[in-house]
Amino acid sequence: MIGIDTNVLIRYIVEDDAEQAKLATELIEKKCSSKNPAFISLMVLCELIWVLSYSYKCQKEEIKEVLQNLLLTENFHVEYHTIAWQAFYDYENGNFDYSDCLISRLNQHNECETTWTFDKKASKLKSFQLLK
Repeated sequence: MIGIDTNVLIRYIVEDDAEQAKLATELIEKKCSSKNPAFISLMVLCELIWVLSYSYKCQKEEIKEVLQNLLLTENFHVEYHTIAWQAFYDYENGNFDYSDCLISRLNQHNECETTWTFDKKASKLKSFQLLK
């Protein structure tokens, strides 16, 4: 198994640098398979979404499509795949940042009773509580 960094996924998805996009595409399409998937960490997923949102100004619908494709592709092994999917459903069905959904699900998985936050938007997630 090989690991994929955020910048490789960005070049593969956005194709904004022809040379790097070509290299990323060759790597992913020739060296990754269902039998030898590329590992994508949760940190890379969060970075990817942040870059797509803030640097490329992608809308939530576009980001959902990218996330869904990454989670469905057998050529990728996403860390804590089930939790990443649960966070995706929270993100898809609410007005939350994916990273907050992921924090919520990871903390629930690790048996946290609650997750305290100063973030009013995140505090609306089931497992979060606003610290005031």
